[in-house]
Amino acid sequence: MNIEYLEELGLTKAEAKIYLALLELGSSQAGKITEKTGIHRRTVYDAIERLVEKGLVSYIRQNNINYYEAVDPAELLEILKEKKDHIEEILPQLNLLHKTSKEKQETTFFRGKLGLKSIFNHQIEVGKEILIFGASINAPDILKAYFPRYDRERKNRKINVKIVFDESVKNNSYIKSIPLAEIRFIPKEYSSPAAINVYGDFVAIILWSEEPIAISIKNKEIAKGYKNYFSLLWDIAKK
Repeated sequence: MNIEYLEELGLTKAEAKIYLALLELGSSQAGKITEKTGIHRRTVYDAIERLVEKGLVSYIRQNNINYYEAVDPAELLEILKEKKDHIEEILPQLNLLHKTSKEKQETTFFRGKLGLKSIFNHQIEVGKEILIFGASINAPDILKAYFPRYDRERKNRKINVKIVFDESVKNNSYIKSIPLAEIRFIPKEYSSPAAINVYGDFVAIILWSEEPIAISIKNKEIAKGYKNYFSLLWDIAKK
C-alpha cells in the first residue's frame, strides 16, 4: 500500500510505516516493529506514542513488556471526520481573514494584450461607472476586435463612462461611436502616453503600445484620490 495516502491524513512517514506493519503483524513488541520497518528503535517508540495519542494504536502491558496493536482501520475515517469538523468550525474565521486581506491594497501587473483584456473584463464585472483620463485613440487598434465586444457588453449592463481626451483627436470618428459616454477635451500639451482608468475601488494605469503594459491597484483611498483628481480635470476640460 502507498503510505502517501496515510501521510495525507496527517501521519508522518514513520507513523504510516509502523501502522501498516502492525496491521500485518498484529500484537507486537517494539523490537519486532523495528525489525519489520527498518526504523530505528528510538524513533519507533516516539512514533508509537504519537499513534497512541491519535487513537490508531493501542497497547497492553504483560510482564513489564508493552505489546502494540493497530486499531480498526475504520478509525481513519474518524480522523477525516474530525479534520472536517475542525475545518468547518474555524472556516468563518478563515473566511474573515481572507476577506480582510482582500480588502487591503492589491497591485497586479499585466503585460501584453491578453493582460489588458483582463482589466477591461474586470471593469464589466465590477459594473461601476468608469472614469478615464489620458485616453488613447489607438486603443481599439491595439486590441482590434475586442473593443466592440467590450462596448456592447458595457452598454448591455448600462455602465457609463466619462473620458477625457486631448483635443488633437476631437474630430476622430471613433470618439462619436463610444456608447454611454460623456467626453471632454483638454489641450494636447497635457496629453500623456499613459491612460488612467478608475472604477469602483480600482485604478488601472495603462501604457498603450504595441506591447502594452498595465498596473491595476485595488485601494479605496487611492481610487477616491484619483476620482477627485478626475473631477477637477473634468471641470476644466471642454466639451
